[in-house]
Amino acid sequence: MYTTPEQFIAATKANLETQFAALTSLNKKAFEGLEQFVSLNVNAAKASFEESTAAAKQLASVKDAQEFLTLTAAQAKPNAEKALAYGRHLASITTATQQEFTKAVEAHIAETNAKVSTLIEEVTKNAPAGSEQAVTALKSVVGNINAGYEQLSKTTKQAVQTLEENLANATQQFTQAADKATAKKK
Repeated sequence: MYTTPEQFIAATKANLETQFAALTSLNKKAFEGLEQFVSLNVNAAKASFEESTAAAKQLASVKDAQEFLTLTAAQAKPNAEKALAYGRHLASITTATQQEFTKAVEAHIAETNAKVSTLIEEVTKNAPAGSEQAVTALKSVVGNINAGYEQLSKTTKQAVQTLEENLANATQQFTQAADKATAKKK
């Protein structure tokens, strides 16, 4: 039972420790995503530098305009494909990080809801007579908060799904445009 201030303090302390652990976990996941993002960009920059140097050497050895156009057209499609691959990799990092965040937040909220429900039940068992309306109001507030979270969670998942679909459509359109552009240059 939670009838003394010490018990409330202990419950509050345990809740704060749980929140700190959850925030630490979220920060770790954020840094892992950031690390993957930085690694992707460093690798892309290295590859781009090496490929640009090789392409410049090839273009410098061109003898006429026709050879220049042919070489430029030949380099366009691989560059477009590399840009698409980069975008896909970036999207997969973002999606994976977002999914990890969602799992961690959902687990933390479920744990917190369970603790709050237990605390409310313990408090209501020891509530003085005549406080039924206050207890009912408290339970109603907690129920509304949970319903609001559920709606927010559903809306967020729908928004992420829409974003992923839009990214896939944009990637497909970009690929088609790149294919048409390289086909015209040949």
